[in-house]
Amino acid sequence: MVEVVQVSGSLRNRLTATLIAGAALLALLMYFAVRTYATQIAQQGQDNILDASVTSILDAANVSKGVIEVDFPYASFSMLDTGSQDRIFYAIYRDDNLLSGYGNLARISPQVGTGSAYGNTVFLGAPVRLASASRMLVGAGLRAQLTVTVAQTQDSLSGALNRIGRNVAIFGAGFFSLVVILAFWATSAAIGPLARLTTSVARRGPQDLSPVASPVPREMVPLVLSLNKLMARLDQSLSRSEDFIVEAAHRVRTPLATVRSHAEATLQRVEREENRQALRSMIRAIDESSRAAGQLLDHAMITFRADNLDGQDIDLVVLANDLVMRLMPIAEMRDVELKLDASSSVPVTGDMILLQNAIRNLVDNALKYAPRESVVRIVVAAAPKPLISIIDEGDGFPIKEINGLTDRFARGSNSRAIIGSGLGLTIAREVAEAHGGSLSLSNDSQGGACATFSF
Repeated sequence: MVEVVQVSGSLRNRLTATLIAGAALLALLMYFAVRTYATQIAQQGQDNILDASVTSILDAANVSKGVIEVDFPYASFSMLDTGSQDRIFYAIYRDDNLLSGYGNLARISPQVGTGSAYGNTVFLGAPVRLASASRMLVGAGLRAQLTVTVAQTQDSLSGALNRIGRNVAIFGAGFFSLVVILAFWATSAAIGPLARLTTSVARRGPQDLSPVASPVPREMVPLVLSLNKLMARLDQSLSRSEDFIVEAAHRVRTPLATVRSHAEATLQRVEREENRQALRSMIRAIDESSRAAGQLLDHAMITFRADNLDGQDIDLVVLANDLVMRLMPIAEMRDVELKLDASSSVPVTGDMILLQNAIRNLVDNALKYAPRESVVRIVVAAAPKPLISIIDEGDGFPIKEINGLTDRFARGSNSRAIIGSGLGLTIAREVAEAHGGSLSLSNDSQGGACATFSF
């Protein structure tokens, strides 16, 4: 039966994606934060230089003979020199009258004595940053407001910010790559205990239901506790079922054997033919019931033992010879000769009880279908792989039905007059598969059926 499990994604992928997404968001936030902070710092630096330039020009202004004179100090513009292609513009106003500079340069009207005011504009097709400051000049009967505006293009500032942006982007990319690597490592480390727990549980069989004792992370403790409780209940249930099978085998087979013995004893004393025929039908029904019950219980036993085989070193030749000796009386009653064909030992590793059960079913099937005064051959070989073949001289398997004869309760169309339950070949196939082998059915070239149990 194919197990169907609903999958809602990968926990590993979810953790990895979460960490990577967090790293990407953090890298972006870091980029924009650093870029914004750098822009503020750079802008503040430029504003300080513009303010110093404006202040130096205002400090150089004086009133002489009723005329305002401004001697431009060298430092007022040299301090704006950034070594780039930035251009510098200025404008000096007495009240609203242009004294010197660019008359079309944008004006900011700061309050007198409040320091410089700053702004951004476009002048001569280039973005500029400007600073303006005003001062009241008094002397020689003159009172006038002097306003100085100094502007500088943003090429140098933009270049510096671009370089900072590139460096931050490179750093962010490296940070992101490192976090991605750490994310894969972290998820593997986090999932590792769960994977080890899965492997530990998957390797267990019905005979190994002991509690999980290996240390686990604190978050997995509820899962492990629940799993241990489940395995404890399962172990108890399997033990009860196995005990039931053993008890049922005894309680079913013993009464049937007793009833059959009484029926046979009665048959010997009854003289009327119709009564004798009825007793023969009863004995046949008892035999069918006994065989069906026995094989059902054998199949149940195989189900319990198949997942945890009791591996032993076994010689197939010895096993086959032992079965021949045990079944020889049944073969003689049916006038069938059992012949073992084996020249040397064939060592295998397997469960003795299951192998005896499976091969006995195959030999028993051959004896049932073999005609009187025929031979049932048991061939044991070691090459190309260990195998045991049971060949009879009957009519063989029905060709159209041969592929389905190993199914549970399946019986061929030629078996209606023969006692059986349809489980013998099923038991042999399941035992073979439990040992990593197979059961193949074919018709012998010389006539008869051939069942090959291979490892």
